[in-house]
Amino acid sequence: MGNVVERQTRGSLRCCSFEVCGNMAGLELLSDQGYRLDGRKATELRKVQARMGVFAQADGSAYLEQGNTKALAVVYGPHEIRGARSRIRHDRAVINCQYSMATFSTAERKRRPHGDRKSTEMSLHLKQTFEAAVMTQLYPRSQIDIYVKILQSDGGNYSVCVNAATLAVIDAGIPMRDYVCACTVGFVDETPLADLCYAEESGGVSSLALALLPRGGQIALLQMDARLHQDHLESLIEAAMTACKGVSKVLDEVVRQHLQEVSVLSGE
Repeated sequence: MGNVVERQTRGSLRCCSFEVCGNMAGLELLSDQGYRLDGRKATELRKVQARMGVFAQADGSAYLEQGNTKALAVVYGPHEIRGARSRIRHDRAVINCQYSMATFSTAERKRRPHGDRKSTEMSLHLKQTFEAAVMTQLYPRSQIDIYVKILQSDGGNYSVCVNAATLAVIDAGIPMRDYVCACTVGFVDETPLADLCYAEESGGVSSLALALLPRGGQIALLQMDARLHQDHLESLIEAAMTACKGVSKVLDEVVRQHLQEVSVLSGE
């Protein structure tokens, strides 16, 4: 298990106006001095800590913390497709994604059953994201399995899962067109905030989650859970793309550190 790589990034985003309540249960999500509940500036990402190769039994694995949200990703494959032959694609690999949350991942006491509607929806979003990033044409008639579990939830679950799964796919040696990085952004008091935590997501903020292939600027997935005026969409997407590029620098540092550790262990 490698050393933890930590880095906190900052970006510069363009502001735009959007009328929205900036309070949740009386809390000011953005102070007059421009600080958020956790002390970050509007464009700051949460601290990222990550490790690759955490499970020897899997073809690839990674553990990632983004703020207080923690995720574990495991990859198996490419391997022969099991089950119905109708799922076989003769020109590419089939990507299978499964998202789940640990029952202890939130403060809520109710049980979160496996296969609920939210998990099914999130699994589909992850599948669409990695179909845009993985070079599936190199592995016809095969399958790649990506399993992601949220161990602790504090906002940005989809984004953290994408970032963890990206490291796990790289650890498995599966070629991708680029890193695929994700971030959740929203508007508070006419200011776009990058990498929302749970308190911000729950504070009446209009937000979107974006997954990006940063080098070419290709959007793998864009998800909005609330209405957003068309006039503000471009600015929020620009903020999300800037944040994703910041995440990609962090993931690249994690990968490089992991490769150095592997080289040392192998005596190269």
